[in-house]
Amino acid sequence: MSRIGKKPVEPPKGVTISLNGQKVSVKGPKGELHLDMPELVSGKLEGGVLTLAPGNDTKNAKALWGTMRARVANMVLGVTNGFERTLELQGVGYRAAMKGTTLELAVGYSHPVVIPPPSGIKIESSKPTEIKISGIDKQAVGQLAAVIRKVRPPEPYKGKGIRYTGETVRRKEGKKK
Repeated sequence: MSRIGKKPVEPPKGVTISLNGQKVSVKGPKGELHLDMPELVSGKLEGGVLTLAPGNDTKNAKALWGTMRARVANMVLGVTNGFERTLELQGVGYRAAMKGTTLELAVGYSHPVVIPPPSGIKIESSKPTEIKISGIDKQAVGQLAAVIRKVRPPEPYKGKGIRYTGETVRRKEGKKK
């Protein structure tokens, strides 16, 4: 039995959850999010509180049960507070700059890398070595952060690259004479 899946999703004041078949919609002060649940998970909405249950007794249904409950809870958090990821650039000459709404990275290539934000996601670069990604969809914010990090992941010898704030990079010893 899923311990996470058993817990009901109770929205705070100002947030409404609606269930239409397998489609869950969460509306709050920061926006609205939608989720299509698979047929293996069923939902019941009573008094504004959403409870989920596995559709049948298969292993896949039980796995999706907890996942869907966590995704709906993240949707509720997103429309109330939003999500933010911060990346930092380390390396000589590595910098980030905003050109309109797009992000332009100079990270050691012969050309600048241009990354346009998807809809609903906001990118900020207040310092040349810091990038802030914010939005109401946790998955989209994390995905964009991973795409930006993948442009130049931190390397283990000098530690140069793009990393999450607070991420520790395991350093290796260089070659010896």
